[in-house]
Amino acid sequence: MSDAVAPKIDENLVTLIIDGQPVAVKAGTVLVDAAKQAGIDIPVFCYHPKMEPVGMCRMCLVEVGRPQIDRETGKPALDENGEPIIQFGPKLETGCTVPVAEGMVVRGYTDNVKEARDEVLEFLLTSHPLDCPICDKGGECPLQNLTMNFGPGQSRYIYDEKKHLEKHVPLGDLIFLDRERCIQCARCTRFQDEIVDDPVIGFSQRGRALQIVTFSEPGFDSYWSGNTTDICPVGALTTADFRFGARPWEMQQSASICNQCSVGCNITFNTRREAKSGGQTVIKRAMPRQNEWVNEIWMCDKGRFGYHYTEAANRIQQPLLRKGGQLAPVSWDEALAAVREQVKKAAGKMVTLAGGRLSNEDYFNIKQLSDAAKAPALLYSQMAGGDLTAQVGLGAGSNLADLGPGSTIVVIASDLEEEAGLWWLRLKQAAERGATLVVANPRSTKLERYAQHVVRYSYGQEAAVLQALVDSLSPKNPQQSEAVKGLLREDALKATAQAVQAAENLVVFYGSDGTSLAGSTALAQAAANLLIATGHVGRANNGLVAVWDKGNAQGAWDMGLRPSADLAIQLKEAGLLYIAGADPAGDDPQLAAAVDAAAFVVVQELAMTKTAAAADVVLPALAYTERDGSYTSGERRVQRFYPAVPVLEGARADYAIAAQIGEALGLELEQRSTAKIFRQASETHPAYSGLDYGKLAEVVAQWPIIGRDDVYYGGTTYDNTQGLGVKLDTAAERGETPALSLEAAAEAALPSGLVAVPVTRQYDHGNTISFSKLLDPRREEPQVVLNPQDAAGLGLSEGKPAKVTLDGVQASVTTKIDKSLPQGTALIPRSLGLPINGPTAVKVEA
Repeated sequence: MSDAVAPKIDENLVTLIIDGQPVAVKAGTVLVDAAKQAGIDIPVFCYHPKMEPVGMCRMCLVEVGRPQIDRETGKPALDENGEPIIQFGPKLETGCTVPVAEGMVVRGYTDNVKEARDEVLEFLLTSHPLDCPICDKGGECPLQNLTMNFGPGQSRYIYDEKKHLEKHVPLGDLIFLDRERCIQCARCTRFQDEIVDDPVIGFSQRGRALQIVTFSEPGFDSYWSGNTTDICPVGALTTADFRFGARPWEMQQSASICNQCSVGCNITFNTRREAKSGGQTVIKRAMPRQNEWVNEIWMCDKGRFGYHYTEAANRIQQPLLRKGGQLAPVSWDEALAAVREQVKKAAGKMVTLAGGRLSNEDYFNIKQLSDAAKAPALLYSQMAGGDLTAQVGLGAGSNLADLGPGSTIVVIASDLEEEAGLWWLRLKQAAERGATLVVANPRSTKLERYAQHVVRYSYGQEAAVLQALVDSLSPKNPQQSEAVKGLLREDALKATAQAVQAAENLVVFYGSDGTSLAGSTALAQAAANLLIATGHVGRANNGLVAVWDKGNAQGAWDMGLRPSADLAIQLKEAGLLYIAGADPAGDDPQLAAAVDAAAFVVVQELAMTKTAAAADVVLPALAYTERDGSYTSGERRVQRFYPAVPVLEGARADYAIAAQIGEALGLELEQRSTAKIFRQASETHPAYSGLDYGKLAEVVAQWPIIGRDDVYYGGTTYDNTQGLGVKLDTAAERGETPALSLEAAAEAALPSGLVAVPVTRQYDHGNTISFSKLLDPRREEPQVVLNPQDAAGLGLSEGKPAKVTLDGVQASVTTKIDKSLPQGTALIPRSLGLPINGPTAVKVEA
């Protein structure tokens, strides 16, 4: 085709010609992206569609022509045929930095361009080791692929003059660097700086000695380090668990969903059947899978490396039955017979307790079993509000990427990067796009760096903060608590109220930072009140989001499970205690005593936990990597996951175990097909109406275009071909009128003296992390966090050992200091060895 300018296709788009092909794209699009949208390749190394262009590598050089402008008319000059005259510049231009312009003509395959690309590649290879046969990146290496497509085929550089640098450098405990392979594209350093605001790596030295170094202690101290290996265009950065492990072409891929938190990141498991694993098919690595509505193309290190718990050496492979005081291996038939007998004997005294990481299908069958046995179906959680998110949650069609100018986001009682990292990342981006971000917390969190408004309150006042916002905008509540009255006088709250009032879109995220179950209940209702009172319900990009403490807590709420305010009492008084995927005995001595007091205990679990060790019957369950099912994220997006590895011999899926126990009550629950169970759930739960696995598997085109055929552009992230999931509608969208609760938001009563409050750390000592040995160096040590004045009064300082007594449990911990923490408060992270479920009195000694 000629370089003639095509007619304009849409007046809202810019039209240009790239390699003879008419292209119409949005104004501001750079040439590389415009070409990509048209299916034309302009090769890049340093450019990435998620980061700002820098034009460092020069691989994207192209010839750019622009219409000649008549100085008298200010319009394009025309030739004798009435066509615009195109003037090409004397030099090549970088396609990653040049924005499109109307009438522009771009040539990417002329002799000048080919020669420039030859030279760029020749320079990059002057000191690059020719070790493709042993390089981890082989088979998915942009440098390798682009050299084959655009390179000169031979080098004029003398081998003895190659620059040799250090290899196998541990930047941190998870990432290794081969300095010889690095081509200084700066993708990794820019990702850490621009995308996740963790500039812990950077360049050192100059010229040919330029190299990546880490600035943090410990090295590469970031929750996001694994992403740098995905976007690295060479084999310079590799992960500790995959390096020298397998070749890309040797591995199969299986779509899955990370269940470490409630974001629901889309991931891909790469698997291989190998001799060193005894001929078994094993997971070699976890990779992000593109879903621009959920995790885009990123994942945190906890999700990337935390799956190893599914391969734990202490996985249970045979049912166990207590005989003579000891758990002894038995057949499934014998174990199930014992359980069924106890189910019949329980006669209304059965209690069910399920953890928050089971699938929707598991919860559905467990709830059916519990209802038939007249047993309460309890969710092992200290958060509430799943019923409210079902009423006024994010509306269908919502995407956090759409939040910008005109949108207000309120984050309360949540240290978001610790609790749900990808939401932290996406809200950071929303604030950078112009959304008004409000962070309310008694202490400082990382998200505050991007907040326009920061609201401080005392622990116990979480609900009062939101009630004060409601009252400041619509004073309908005649019975204001003293906490609300005090907050209404704060300038920060007044400014926040103005931002909420002016918002076209309003989204409220609430977490569990410093709250108990009762406090979470009040907080969720206050958040719902704010949304209802301001009219921000029942539509896209408005609503309530719970930052759940477990990956599928929302799915559990949707299927009818609820947390208990009197959990220890209910467990203790159970005639039959049926526990699935939870370890209360390992978390809290009081709950351990309650489990011991129950008449008969049945536990289905992956590995031997303290709760399983105390059980009368232990039933081995399959990991989510060995089966299929669905999860519902905190945004109430239902997504499907698929099996990655064969089932563990001797174990069964949780839904199947529940169905087989239910036979004792004459129940005929589905025990083979998750698709059938999901269909049954959709028939009985209005929010899921009309859904099936086919709809969960549907995909649409996404931008940026990510594919394994051109890893030079977006990295080695997997494109999504197996399902983007479905965003559930809310009760408000179905025409139900949400109720506004006018009950006064009272300040939670706190004990006198030093008060311990629970917080969440990403790397805790929970079972899903403790079995992943690779993360051992990242796991937090038992600690107490104090205000400097409180610490000084106790004779403590940063890093000093301390003794903490909490609810009768004493532990040795390390002292941490936080200047932003209110005096009289001690932070105790959950799942680090000290039982804490809400604000409570604590004794701290040097």
